[in-house]
Amino acid sequence: MIYSKKIKRNTMAIDSTFWVAISFFIFFGGLVYLKVPQKINDLLNNLILDIKNEIDESEKLRTEAKILLDNAQNKLDTAENIRNEILEQAKKDSEKLIIELNDKFHKSSDIKKKLAENKIYQMKENAIKEIKDASIKIAVDSVKKIITTSVDSAKLDNLFQNNLDETKKELKKINS
Repeated sequence: MIYSKKIKRNTMAIDSTFWVAISFFIFFGGLVYLKVPQKINDLLNNLILDIKNEIDESEKLRTEAKILLDNAQNKLDTAENIRNEILEQAKKDSEKLIIELNDKFHKSSDIKKKLAENKIYQMKENAIKEIKDASIKIAVDSVKKIITTSVDSAKLDNLFQNNLDETKKELKKINS
């Protein structure tokens, strides 16, 4: 009896193991029959292709971004060069303008100086002419008085002194 219990147990163990093995093979057979591994393989292949496409697309985008970055950098460099050229030109133009204005100022001041010198010269000439005219007038008046009065030496000295004083007064008036 003890022996038969052991056998029973072994057969039961074999039986349960046997059924587990059978169910395992049936399960995998069903999976193969329904083409589940092929579907999983196709699904994984599709995922791999999608990932590859995304990687390729990202590579294209990265390349395009690099090209755009290079173009933008070139434009920035060109703009920087143009800005520097404009600044240099503006400096040159401002220096030229300063030189031109300085020259115009000096020319204008030279012209004003010459005009002032001409006015001074004309005023001097006019003053000399007026002095000469006054001197001639006084001399003529003196001669008239001498002729009209007698030629007395005391009177002549007195007349000369008076005419000299009048000439000095006239000259002082003209100079004032």
